[in-house]
Amino acid sequence: MLTAMRNEMPDRVPVAPDISNMVPCRLTGKPFWDIYLYQDPPLWRAYINAVEYFGIDGWIYSLDGFSLPDPNQRKTQDDGVKHETVIVSRSDERIITRGCTQRKGREREWWGNVTVYPRADSPTTLPASKIGMEPPPDEWWPVEGVKPQKKGFDLLKEALEYFDDRGVIGVWAGPPQLVGPEQGWGYSIYDYCDRYDEVKQWSVSAGERSVEHLKRVLEGPVWPDFILTGGSGMLVFMTPDIVRDLALPTLKRITEVCREAGIPSQVHCCGPERELVKMCAEETELTSINPLEVPPMGNCDLADVKRNHGHKLGLMGNLHTTDVMLRGSVKDVRRESLKAIRAAGRNGGFILSTGDQCGRDTPDENIREMINVANEFGVYPLDMAAIDREIKRLGS
Repeated sequence: MLTAMRNEMPDRVPVAPDISNMVPCRLTGKPFWDIYLYQDPPLWRAYINAVEYFGIDGWIYSLDGFSLPDPNQRKTQDDGVKHETVIVSRSDERIITRGCTQRKGREREWWGNVTVYPRADSPTTLPASKIGMEPPPDEWWPVEGVKPQKKGFDLLKEALEYFDDRGVIGVWAGPPQLVGPEQGWGYSIYDYCDRYDEVKQWSVSAGERSVEHLKRVLEGPVWPDFILTGGSGMLVFMTPDIVRDLALPTLKRITEVCREAGIPSQVHCCGPERELVKMCAEETELTSINPLEVPPMGNCDLADVKRNHGHKLGLMGNLHTTDVMLRGSVKDVRRESLKAIRAAGRNGGFILSTGDQCGRDTPDENIREMINVANEFGVYPLDMAAIDREIKRLGS
């Protein structure tokens, strides 16, 4: 995995379909809120167990729960203010939590967002008004029974030891980016247009904090395997020009720090990504990029990206998560895996993966077929003639 991330040639094409959330939760056999809310087991441990189950190459793009205190953050005096997240609704099908602030001698102040934890799906945070819960709740319950987890470098050390040589673990240090106008936090493209100076200053400050965070990570007693940067949907909520204005300066600095330290850096950006690939290849020190989604979710052609930017970037992608992985047959997965290896596997620097997150009900046999293909046809040096014959045999 790390050899391919560095755009070099490993022994075979690594296989790391993105099953970072829903599939590992399904395999536990538990309600999803056990993993996401109660940390029983934590998501990273459920994922590593899934890697072992399928025999794939593991890829934890950002270790859930890893954080470091900000030394520049001012410590506030305890003035009787308490922040708490509580359960405001629960049934056999879902649990809903909401944050609140309790000030001494005053009623609780309820936050505007709630988080919905379905029994068999990933949680969603959204405005309380979206589901008719804008008024203060009539009753609530404490969140009890959450399994304690290690923090910071202790957590990273534990996860690396548990993973062993089955995969790689990243820590996130990303650039500033705009969010959707209905997300209830951060700056949107409307803010960028209406209050440009304010948003620009925020981007500079946020970028500086991100670079300082990265430096603290690299000064720690244990390192992650790589640094994840970028962010989902960068070209959904921002135009290429806005990315260049707000995010690219920080991307440049983060990837420079990684290059100087000798640690791989990787961008994850689902959705349209073609312009970002070009930007990163030509103007940053980035070593790897994913998921290079195909239309309609994205706008990347794997062969085109390899031809134009494969000399500079390791590539990771890009089987369609719905048409191929979820709804397709084993034959479909086999054919598309072969096509991806043919398009981007030559001379290394390629990880066979999916175009972002695999759905909960993705058949196990489809995930396993990706590793079967790599074992048969992904050993270096690649036999392109054999790959072409097998693609022809499988048909369209």
